[in-house]
Parts: sequence; C-alpha cells; structure tokens
Amino acid sequence: MKRVLDRRLFLRTAASATATVITTGGAVVIAASNGAWAMTLSTFDATTARVLLVMTRRLYPHDMLGDVYYAEVVESLDMKAKAEPGLAKTIEEGVAALDRATGVPWLQLSPGGQVEVLKAIERSPFFQMVRGETVVGLYNNKLVWHHFGYQGSSAEFGGYLHRGFQDAGWTMEPDAEASPPPPA
Repeated sequence: MKRVLDRRLFLRTAASATATVITTGGAVVIAASNGAWAMTLSTFDATTARVLLVMTRRLYPHDMLGDVYYAEVVESLDMKAKAEPGLAKTIEEGVAALDRATGVPWLQLSPGGQVEVLKAIERSPFFQMVRGETVVGLYNNKLVWHHFGYQGSSAEFGGYLHRGFQDAGWTMEPDAEASPPPPA
C-alpha cells in the first residue's frame, strides 16, 4: 500500500518541527528535527543563533507558527550582521547580557523567566533591533498571513469595502452602514 503525504500534514509538520543547531566548517546550520527545513548562517555561532531563534518566538509567540518562520528572521539578522560588523557586535553583546541578567544562561530559564529578562532589557538597542527585525520579518512574510486569516493587500483591487471585508472571521460583525452591499 502506497502512503500519500497530504499537503496539510506536510505543512503542519514542516512548520512545527523542532530546530537543531549544528556547526559545520565555520558555518552554523539550523535544521528542523524532521529535515523539513534548514538554513546556514555565516556570522552567528550556535549559541547566538539558538538564543535569537528562541527570543524571536518569545517576542511574538504564535503557537500556530513553526520555528521555520522565526528562523527566517534569524537568517535575516545574520545577513545584516555579516554586512555590518557594528550590528554583529550589538547582537553578541546583547546575547551576553541576556546570560548575565540572572547568572543562568538565558536558554536554561523557563519561558516566563526568559520573558522577564526580555522585559528588563526592552529599551536596549539590542532588544529594539531584534524586535524590529522580527516584526518586519514575521508579519511581512506572505506564508504567515494565511495563519492569521489575512488575504493580503487589497489596494490594487479597490480596497476591502466590496470584497472580503466580512470574510475575516476574527472581526466583529460590522454595522450595515459600515459595509453596504455592492452597487448593482
């Protein structure tokens, strides 16, 4: 009997696989435990990559999103850090500050403990830079949009007023005058 992997099952397992960090020949490879995705980083060491991956998830936690989407943010930070040595230094110092905050390596803290440390440094350039990169990298990712029920831009189609305003299941039912029927 031939087993068929259905598309939804593949996407669910690919997006929710656990990440493993491997160091190979000077590069860091972040890979899903099921082999569904991987990426190679050239600037960050394994600890920095792991901290950034967990940090991005703590900043914007969405259970329905797998690590693959957060890993893309880490990859973007890695590329920027490679181009800007000052940025790489800010990230290295920020990761070290996370570990110093409680005297315990940040990754060994509970998720609540990690969030408390992040709250304590939220005004730092490191925190603001990672937060900003995560907002842009996560919420501008078209692959993430469907998880939130967002259909994408409608400006090029004349807006949402007559196409899909009522489709978003997470919004309240609008008043009749807020969403009139389309002209006949």
